[in-house]
Amino acid sequence: MKSLSLAVAACALIAATIAIRADAASGSDAPAPAKLTGGTGTIYLASHGGRVAVIDEATEKLTADIPLKTGMPWAMRLSPDASRLYVQSADQEHFEVIDVASRQTLDTFTLSAGNTHIRALAFDVDPQNRFMVIVARETKKLIDRFEIGVPSFFQYDLKEHKVVKTLAWSADPEPAYYYLSLKFSPDGKFLYVFGNDILILDATSLQKVDSWDLALPNEPGLGRFDMASMDETYDEPGFFTALFTMDDPVQKRPLLVVGRVDLAGKSIDFFPIGPSQERGGVSFALGADRKRGYILVQAQEIRRYELWTIDMSRKRLQSKVEFDARPRMALRSSSNGQILYIYQAGNTIDLYDAAGFKYLRTITLDADMMYNTFHVVPPRGQLRPPARPQP
Repeated sequence: MKSLSLAVAACALIAATIAIRADAASGSDAPAPAKLTGGTGTIYLASHGGRVAVIDEATEKLTADIPLKTGMPWAMRLSPDASRLYVQSADQEHFEVIDVASRQTLDTFTLSAGNTHIRALAFDVDPQNRFMVIVARETKKLIDRFEIGVPSFFQYDLKEHKVVKTLAWSADPEPAYYYLSLKFSPDGKFLYVFGNDILILDATSLQKVDSWDLALPNEPGLGRFDMASMDETYDEPGFFTALFTMDDPVQKRPLLVVGRVDLAGKSIDFFPIGPSQERGGVSFALGADRKRGYILVQAQEIRRYELWTIDMSRKRLQSKVEFDARPRMALRSSSNGQILYIYQAGNTIDLYDAAGFKYLRTITLDADMMYNTFHVVPPRGQLRPPARPQP
């Protein structure tokens, strides 16, 4: 009997030990899962406060403010080598050049003078950071009226501070705000004009050398095209991936397509996603590993959105997720590709898990952000990873 009692006691002790260890493993003292962050890059965005906010991806904290000498911004471009920020002011006449390393203004300039106002519709700077090409419209204030000129290309020498070439816009139709973008090839030889069609110009003479029957997607009615639909953050130099529309030659309907543009080779590899339906705004982002693309599509109802995940290797739509959000939004991928940033039309950046599109948290700023000014700069060494093998 005594040996039986000892055996029972021993079993009870073992069971209690196992239970204690299990409780300890699942209790509050267990280490919490690591916080999912966007990587170790830096976010730059311009705000209504007349400054550029600098946010650290790892801590999600504001680390610096760069005051703008030209006032409230309108648009901001990042140079291909990520060394410069080119900011267009809200009056659309003044430009500011910011050095990313020192976070200091290097230069400010305008093409306007006296009673002549030159307001830019779109601009880009060549890879050597020497010449800026601007599509702009000249307006003269006369004593009894305003004289509105035709849109023209202005080639501006950033070093000599002067216009070296002017050429009137010759394509039909004329360009309009929000539906125009310029992009240099990596060698600076060609200038791509993205609008109702894609025009390829000789960057020196500004003469057309080719064109493609593709267009930027735009919203019906009085909406705007969001420049976030052109994403070159994680493509290798000389390439960028974007969202376009084209006419289906068989069924005679507009198609929404994802295209990867070879700027030096003057070619584009694209595949259709589906019909371009009567929806609201669209925004495209390429994942950091380039295996996935993401399209933010506004449905017919205000605040109702869909996130489309694109399998870039198989060239197909992978999934759709519906969700409610604010009226106007844009999309970007974090530098490690694990988080999607949803921003614009406000002072908040919502963070979502890219794998399952689960809401994580929100970064709140002290001023509303401006359109077309959100840039994710990956850490040095990660910028523009090598091309992936073709399937």
